[in-house]
Amino acid sequence: MDITALLTSAGINIAICVVLLSLYSVLRKQPSNGCVYFTQRLVSEPVKYSDPFCLERLVPSASWIMRVWQATDEDILAVGGVDAVVFMRIVVFSIRVFIIAAMICIFLVLPVNYYGQDMQHKQINAESLEVFTIGNVKEGSKWLWTHCLALYIISCSACVLLYFEYKSITKMRLAHITGSPPSPSHFTVLVRGIPWSPDHSYSDSVEKFFSTYYPASYVSHQMVYQAGTIDKLMKDAEKMYRMLKTIEPQCGKSSMPCCLCGGTTHSFKVLNNEAESVKSKTSVDGLQPTQREKERPAAFVFFRTRYAAVIAAQVLQSSNPMLWVTQLAPEPHDVYWSNLSIPYKQVWLRKIATLLGAIVFMLVFLVPVTFVQGLTQLDQLSHTFPFLKGILKQKYMNHLVTGYLPSVILILFLYAVPPTMMLFSAMEGNVSRSERKRSACIKILYFTIWNVFFVNVLSGSVISQLSVFSSVRDIPIQLAKAVPAQATFFTTYVLSSGWASLSCEVIQLFALLCNVFRKFILRIKEEPSNCALTFPHHTEIPRLLLFGLLGFTCSIMAPLILPFLLVYFFLAFLVYRNQILHVYVSKYESGGQFWPIVHNTTIFSLVLTQIIALGVFGIKRSPIASGFTIPLIFFTVLFNEYCRQRFSPVFKRSPAQVLIEMDRQDERWGTIEEIYNQLRSAYCQYPSISPDLSTAGNTSHHEDKESSQDPESLTPGNQLVKLNE
Repeated sequence: MDITALLTSAGINIAICVVLLSLYSVLRKQPSNGCVYFTQRLVSEPVKYSDPFCLERLVPSASWIMRVWQATDEDILAVGGVDAVVFMRIVVFSIRVFIIAAMICIFLVLPVNYYGQDMQHKQINAESLEVFTIGNVKEGSKWLWTHCLALYIISCSACVLLYFEYKSITKMRLAHITGSPPSPSHFTVLVRGIPWSPDHSYSDSVEKFFSTYYPASYVSHQMVYQAGTIDKLMKDAEKMYRMLKTIEPQCGKSSMPCCLCGGTTHSFKVLNNEAESVKSKTSVDGLQPTQREKERPAAFVFFRTRYAAVIAAQVLQSSNPMLWVTQLAPEPHDVYWSNLSIPYKQVWLRKIATLLGAIVFMLVFLVPVTFVQGLTQLDQLSHTFPFLKGILKQKYMNHLVTGYLPSVILILFLYAVPPTMMLFSAMEGNVSRSERKRSACIKILYFTIWNVFFVNVLSGSVISQLSVFSSVRDIPIQLAKAVPAQATFFTTYVLSSGWASLSCEVIQLFALLCNVFRKFILRIKEEPSNCALTFPHHTEIPRLLLFGLLGFTCSIMAPLILPFLLVYFFLAFLVYRNQILHVYVSKYESGGQFWPIVHNTTIFSLVLTQIIALGVFGIKRSPIASGFTIPLIFFTVLFNEYCRQRFSPVFKRSPAQVLIEMDRQDERWGTIEEIYNQLRSAYCQYPSISPDLSTAGNTSHHEDKESSQDPESLTPGNQLVKLNE
């Protein structure tokens, strides 16, 4: 590939970015798109647009960029929580480290690569991109010390920045733990693997076990029940209620028959019924045969203090590790109820099965990746498909096929990866939505690194990919030969998957089309009540880390990728801040649990870069550069071990000192009883029927307080929807 093909790909993606960003600046001004681009504001309070039409709404502007740029980390923390701040710190870290890498490699390494051979250079626009890589440096060149020096500067800068980021985020996590108000999850332990007894119910077994071994700290428990007919009926009733509530104003405004219900004006009326009588008739005991048969071997156990809950969650409860398995409970909104019914003995089998499924999916994905790499090799493509020779001889088609088409095809195939990995993560038995998303994030990260980086680097045919190494010692040599050759493809991939994807992210194409269909086809004017989306950490974090891997590995091999990467990270800084501030809604908080994944992946990228450089210096017969690279690898590994010992435990366990101080503070403020009252209703599996299925081992159902008689405040379980004929 030559410079012209790269510029062709850059021009296409720049045009896409300019068009989509300009279109976004216009669409965000339209009042009808408020539920697409300002979901945060709609969730906090209803917004009514009464501004008259003006021409300014149809003129693109960059005012949103200035507002996003002026926002602070405190604004991000207030809106999106610690996870949102951690995500933005990933972007900021990438910008800082690759600014350093670009300054060193563009002004020091790139000239050495370009003049590495005694040859007659062409004009810049006709030059092949290979002359800008380390492959153009002749063997035994004394100028290879510049590459070794650049590698040292990049590695040391990345380690220093990683250290300060890890330290800062650790403090942020501790501040989140100490500064957050008392939450039911702080006092709750999830117990799984409860042993079955023919003489006692699961609830009796839980009460007996914890009242015996934790008599001073045990408060009560809440059993997990099998999702049956009642659960499905309640979900269907809630969906129907929301739909009818949305349609009601539209039916009332029109004097014509309603196209959906067939009624006339005010066909739908919400009638208030006696809440207590309905609740007493629709209790779980009344609708289901026996409560004991619906109990599952899992329960939420409540303790008097945070420290007691942590101790109970971390110790081994019995001599059989598969029984009485405890862990800190997730937040109530974070609980993934459908997986709590899975027997704990099946979890390890599910994890193995999903791991094998993910590996098979990765191997199947070799087919499209191999096809994509065939497009970058025109000689093989023309030989395989002779009828394409005439088309590929055209200069523009040549540039389009080699510079733009391969990365686009690969991106289209990659769209199937996130939902598949999310399905695998749900099947393996995760008990919280945040844990499921972290598991999917790791799977997608492994998948993209393997298929986008390694398979593309070692591409050719599936057989050659499987037999590319004759021994472990050949790995650095093979990577050293392949990475500079594939650097041009990675550059175009950054353009297509990076720049274009950010433009599509900010415009929210799918949500925009759904909104147009709902408002202009179905003629529904009310804003939807469930339009809020959570931030897709499981897709965006692997994308950032993959680009970081490409930047590190190609920095001294092919420095031309660095300017394109910097443009991507600067654009990501603006786009993601805008989406966090206005679009995505934080429904649960993990306290920065994604950062250890980022740290470990960055260390892996650095070590891989150093191993590849070691192989390159060996090929180029530079023993001095090779000798200096080996200590750098050991230094990076030792730095990672230090961070693992210094910071990583805070993300796995909560410090006892902090928890005890928080418990003492609750005693001084007298908030203990209020916290206990919240525990009884926080983890209710059937909130519309019975908020307290078991307290202190009692499985009788307590009635709620009298509900408000305002129809708008009633839940779907307390309302009857009547259709007038």
